[in-house]
Amino acid sequence: MTIFLTLLSGIGWMIVYEECIRLGIKQKTYAMPFWALALNLTWEAIYSYSDIFLGAHGPLEGITIAQAVVNVFWVCLDCVILYTYFKYGKKEWPQKISGKLFVPWSLLVLVCSAVLQLAFIKEFGFFLAAEYSAFLQNLLMSVLFIHLFISRKSMEGQSLLLAVAKWIGTLAPTILMGVIQFNIVVLTVGLFCSVFDIIYIILLLKERKVCHE
Repeated sequence: MTIFLTLLSGIGWMIVYEECIRLGIKQKTYAMPFWALALNLTWEAIYSYSDIFLGAHGPLEGITIAQAVVNVFWVCLDCVILYTYFKYGKKEWPQKISGKLFVPWSLLVLVCSAVLQLAFIKEFGFFLAAEYSAFLQNLLMSVLFIHLFISRKSMEGQSLLLAVAKWIGTLAPTILMGVIQFNIVVLTVGLFCSVFDIIYIILLLKERKVCHE
């Protein structure tokens, strides 16, 4: 069950990333809110390195191998999404702010995200830091996807498949770490993620219905 839920989460998030890449390239936009992307990318890069080279979560066997492989795939996909952000994101940069600040601002967000990940590790250790930071930034992503939909006033860079895959990709580790392994923090944040993910799915369903009328 542990390996199944881990792989289900990995597959769900790979679909999310694939959709972000497909929509970003097809529609010439970026599909993942940037703060969420920065936190995800730095999380995956740091924990991929720490698991493979430092053995942060123990010997690479069973579940740790599965998670390490999934993390590496996520890093590669996130790098492509990051490319779409830098290529197409400037058009959504506030007009009152100089466009020259787009790249420095984006790099600052990436640096801040990496430092936050390292701060979590320093405070909680690799095991709890990985869980807590992952679920907290996942909750932020759930809210930011809704904000992205509202601010764009359309389904640009978004799809129902992406929304459902994100929900399932988060629900699987919520069951694993929050219920089976029972961690009240993970369970609480995971449930909130589901609440906002379902709201996001409902918003997209309504928008798609309006567009088809």
